[in-house]
This record gives sequence, C-alpha cells and structure tokens, in this order.
Amino acid sequence: MLIYREALPAGSRLPSVRQLAMELSINPNTIQRAYTELEQEGLIYPVKGKGNFVAESDQILKIKKEDYHKEFMQTVRKGKNLGVQMEEMVQAINVCYEEEDQ
Repeated sequence: MLIYREALPAGSRLPSVRQLAMELSINPNTIQRAYTELEQEGLIYPVKGKGNFVAESDQILKIKKEDYHKEFMQTVRKGKNLGVQMEEMVQAINVCYEEEDQ
C-alpha cells in the first residue's frame, strides 16, 4: 500500500529482509515471500548486493490501471448477473464522474 500511495517513492531502498523481520517480529521467510510477490508484480526490483528498490512510477501506474481494470470488469460482470442494463451502468458512471468533479 505504501508503494501505491507513493509513500515509498520510485527508487527508494526497502529494508533488508532481516531488518524488517526484526522490526516487525515476523519470520524472515514471510518477508522474503512478500518481497518475491512484490517483485513478480513489478512493484520492486532487486539489485544484487544492494537490496530491493521501488520500481519506477510509470510501471506502478501501469499496474494500478491493470488492477483497476480487473476490479471494474468484476463490477460490470456482477451488475450484468444482477440484471443491471448497460444504460444503468453508464448512467451510474456519469453520476460518479459528476459527483467527483464537484
């Protein structure tokens, strides 16, 4: 979440697995799995001998948009399964945009 909210800016170094495990009193294997998952998602990248770093913001923005698209598609499918017509969905989107602009 800190990466998505840009509290950890692009290029910033993450704490080592050992350091973070000690600070949070969590098993280092758990931290390593989390770092591996973040790397697979493209949110961080390792530099041999230096640690893990936050990926560039354009990569993070791309991932955010992909996540948004997946969530949006799930919402549309859910609406269709409930019998919501396309016109109702479009109207709901328009209302959201108008409310957000105010």
